[in-house]
Amino acid sequence: MTSPPLPTHIYTPESPLAHPAKLWGEMTKDLWDGRELAWRLAVRDISAQYRQSALGVLWALISPLSTTAVWLFLSTSRLVKVTDTSLPYPVFVFTGTLLWSILIDSFNAPLGQVNANRPLLAKINFPREALILTGIYQTLFNAAIKIGILLLVLPFMGIHPGWGGLLIPVGIFGLVLTGTALGLAITPLGVLYSDIGRGIPLITQFLMYLSPVVFPLATKGWTAQVMRLNPLTPLIINARSWFTGQPTQLLGEWLLAVGGSAVLLLLVWMVYRLAMPILIERMSA
Repeated sequence: MTSPPLPTHIYTPESPLAHPAKLWGEMTKDLWDGRELAWRLAVRDISAQYRQSALGVLWALISPLSTTAVWLFLSTSRLVKVTDTSLPYPVFVFTGTLLWSILIDSFNAPLGQVNANRPLLAKINFPREALILTGIYQTLFNAAIKIGILLLVLPFMGIHPGWGGLLIPVGIFGLVLTGTALGLAITPLGVLYSDIGRGIPLITQFLMYLSPVVFPLATKGWTAQVMRLNPLTPLIINARSWFTGQPTQLLGEWLLAVGGSAVLLLLVWMVYRLAMPILIERMSA
């Protein structure tokens, strides 16, 4: 039985942007061809993540729980004054921080995967899109754990999603799409400069306070304007609403944020594709 011929790649000095249709075709093909490798890498990383952990999957909830505990202490001790929320404040904070953690996981995934697989990139020629898919697979796995536990806990707190629960996957899709697009946008610079990776926690912490995660949506002042202009605001608000049976809000803004994220993802995917040969050369130097 003869094996199929190996694919032939012809490299020329001509820019791939000279033939955009061909470039998008190759990108789509490599995305599809890399799905099995992405799955294997994701299984490897998830197994390594939990293999030597005594708490196992509970680590997926430790960060949201610790953030909730801190803000409950600040609120009950009157160190921070929080206006009334449509939900009991513990539910409001816990759902907000859990959804925020899903967004941040997807944001960190592209750069984290490229940095973690530097030796593989330098030695083996494989579809680079596999690393993007690996990050998405890992994010969805961890998100499934968080969502499952949250859906089990909410009824004991008197919260029921109702029919809005059918839209929970849509809310998670919006968060993962946006996080992946933003994370992929900074990946080329993050590979070249380690300062980017070190600064991400500072930036995301600041963004959390400009989003309705631990604070409700402001109604007046400059904070209200900033929150309304923040594209993450409708993503968090509606995902929380669909989890807790609240009415949908800012639907137009949500659609605009998701549509903009989809366009951004396509653009930064192309930048990532064009930048990877240069980045790999720098890694190998």
